[in-house]
Amino acid sequence: MPKRFRLTRRFPVAMTEDGYRRLKTFAKEAGLDEGEALSFLFENYSSVINHDNLTHRLRLFNSEVDARKT
Repeated sequence: MPKRFRLTRRFPVAMTEDGYRRLKTFAKEAGLDEGEALSFLFENYSSVINHDNLTHRLRLFNSEVDARKT
């Protein structure tokens, strides 16, 4: 069985319920734990993100962020 990477950084993260559910689903589908899934996404960010979609989605998220906090 291949050795897993050693995760060297830990930090407190606040996530929306929807975001955490999606992270758990992605991690399970990929055969990773949540930390490994986040590492994969950020290490491969430029190849897994569609820049045009990201810009649009980020604009929508930012416009709704205050309402999500209540």
